[in-house]
Amino acid sequence: MGHESMTKIKEKFSLKHAIIKEFLAEFLGIFVLILFGCGAVAQAVLSKGALGGPLTIHIGFTLGVMMAVFVAGGVSGAHVNPAVSLAMVLLGKLPLRKFPVYVLAQFLGAFVGSCAVYALYYDALMAFTNGDLMVTGDNATANIFASYPAKHLSTLNGFVDQVIATAALILCILAITDAKNLGAPRGMEPLCIGLVVMAIAVSMGFNCGYPINPARDLGPRLFTAVAGWGLDVFRAGGCWWWVPVAGPMVGGVVGASVYFLLVELHHSEPDAPEETGTKDKYEMITVS
Repeated sequence: MGHESMTKIKEKFSLKHAIIKEFLAEFLGIFVLILFGCGAVAQAVLSKGALGGPLTIHIGFTLGVMMAVFVAGGVSGAHVNPAVSLAMVLLGKLPLRKFPVYVLAQFLGAFVGSCAVYALYYDALMAFTNGDLMVTGDNATANIFASYPAKHLSTLNGFVDQVIATAALILCILAITDAKNLGAPRGMEPLCIGLVVMAIAVSMGFNCGYPINPARDLGPRLFTAVAGWGLDVFRAGGCWWWVPVAGPMVGGVVGASVYFLLVELHHSEPDAPEETGTKDKYEMITVS
């Protein structure tokens, strides 16, 4: 196909409204995150550890986050997490009117990503379960898609776990993208954010995994509820489902507030730079 034909196709079909572009970017970004992350869990669970384990799951989610940022970063800022979007709203980096659009895209993308993992591993899932999709027990498979608490974990401790882990995530993301701090070299932000997820995984994953993302947990949980696991996905763990939804949202506020009050608020104002006609390399796409 020639260059002229491609140009005509782009002119005819390309979207003009920024919010629609951002919606699609967030949708596709978290779709990729779920595909790699939950796909890694599925491979570990369904192979009974022969083809995966905690380390491969951590790598899957780390790479999933990295690729999600590459996919959506230049369009929407690649929040792919309602807690990140909320933090950006609080800091004035995302207009409030865009917040529900971002969150809807994130939940839908996570749901559809779960559909893709289910389709990818359908035969293996049926062979593993003999068609009996269980939420708890030795042959549980609902944990492929959403988080469930360890036996030792109380609801309160689980909530605190999610607040702390998500606050750490938000704080580090803000540092990585802060032009007045060291920041990350342009193009290295996805790698740095992925490494933050890896750090959280290996240091804070014992209690309940590390959902740290309401869309990543609730979207797939809704999928399992309608795909055959039933409403037990909401009852299990003492109605655990709300903890990885509410905890990360509180953690997002905490992380944003801590970074702003302890670091960003105290940046000295630089001398007025010369006009270069280019944006700062760390300027959030979502500011406009």
